[in-house]
Amino acid sequence: MGDLEIRAATAPDVPAIVAMLADDPLGAQRESPDDLSPYLAALERLTSDPNQRLVVAVRETRVVGTLQLTIIPGLSRKGATRSIIEGVRIHADERGSGLGTHLIQWAIEESRRANCHLVQLTSDNSRTDAHRFYERLGFTASHVGFKLQL
Repeated sequence: MGDLEIRAATAPDVPAIVAMLADDPLGAQRESPDDLSPYLAALERLTSDPNQRLVVAVRETRVVGTLQLTIIPGLSRKGATRSIIEGVRIHADERGSGLGTHLIQWAIEESRRANCHLVQLTSDNSRTDAHRFYERLGFTASHVGFKLQL
């Protein structure tokens, strides 16, 4: 992955990020690449929060992956800090190349640097390939997640 750069996402990256978010059956139903204004507003909120890291993986000036890493201080587990990995997407042309593994390993190392004691993530029940991928990386399906749409 020597030609790969992982860096903070910027406004010019948003169209590529949104395109990746929309490039699957679930994302196609909930993302709107035609109107980037809500995504740009979200990027401003993310970049102003020191506990948020929205990053892109860039190869030869092209955005080929993204994820969001959130650092959460807490009281449970003896005051442990944890991280949550969200919004992991790899460009269709890069799937199977090892990029996803590299990006998740980056997030784990970044979590260690932030003194996190636990890294967690969620994945939609329908994403069985993603579940196998995360299990190969050492994640355990230890909880049942719940959501409430507001």
